[in-house]
Amino acid sequence: MARGKEQCLIPPNSALPNSVSKRPFLFPHQPHCLAFRSQWGLHGGRRSPPGPCALVAPQVAVPDVVQATADADILIFVVPHQFISKICAQLKGHLKANAIGISLIKGVDEGPNGLKLISEVIGEHLGIPMSVLMGANIANEVADEKFCETTIGCKDLAQGQLLKELMQTPNFRITVVPEVDTVEICGALKNIVAVGAGFCDGLGFGDNTKAAVIRLGLMEMIAFAKVFCRGPVSSATFLESCGVADLITTCYGGRNRKVAEAFARTGKSIEQLEKEMLNGQKLQGPQTAREVHSILQHKGLVDKFPLFMAVYRVCYESQPVGEFIRCLQNHPEHM
Repeated sequence: MARGKEQCLIPPNSALPNSVSKRPFLFPHQPHCLAFRSQWGLHGGRRSPPGPCALVAPQVAVPDVVQATADADILIFVVPHQFISKICAQLKGHLKANAIGISLIKGVDEGPNGLKLISEVIGEHLGIPMSVLMGANIANEVADEKFCETTIGCKDLAQGQLLKELMQTPNFRITVVPEVDTVEICGALKNIVAVGAGFCDGLGFGDNTKAAVIRLGLMEMIAFAKVFCRGPVSSATFLESCGVADLITTCYGGRNRKVAEAFARTGKSIEQLEKEMLNGQKLQGPQTAREVHSILQHKGLVDKFPLFMAVYRVCYESQPVGEFIRCLQNHPEHM
């Protein structure tokens, strides 16, 4: 059993530190958190999101990324993925030789050969082994310690067990699987599907329609993983929390669904709704749809993923939102 490990969260997620800090015998040091000035008030409370997501676990907020990670054995990445390259550039050459990382970041990137996973970007920049954590974990519910499950994808199962010991609590239960790529792809693609679910809500369709969106979206997620994952893709992984459970939760309770519903109801742009509903934070689903479109276009596979592409076209090519329903009606699964 590992003892005396130091952790650093980059930057602090509103819920996870509460779990990390509840392992004083396994991990006796207070977690260090990279804290941006805009995130913290005088008392260390995060300004966004408010209310139940305020940090309550004991931890040390450090504004300098190199200082925050200087003694870290385990780095937990929770930064929006568009900032990860900049942070990795600052960290490069400053980490302990035996450091490991785990990413909670939802999203994908595009490399010269197509799909680039965020954990790959971090691992290549920093030269550390990377795992990922994805699951049905709406942040305010995790912060309130309402029971949930999650999935860690880790190629080294002993390392995965260490991470599980760090994060698991009675109300935050973790399964470890060896398919890092599949787990991470699930966490990114479910946000595209959730945007489609929100379109259906905004257009006044019911639960039957949303169930179809979830089913067809899951089919496309599995197909995408089989094309782009470098390792094996097991159907069993999609039955873990990172797969169908996270997809259902996000299509009913996530902010991608909520903003997409408002988009369909009001006709306002995604950018305007981000300002009004998310305090200017960027919505993950449309961005991921754009990145996936570029990757599929590069591979000549756009027509193989009609639901993903319908979300992209509504968000970025001014296609009427009603066309998303026609996509469902004419989906190849029905032909």
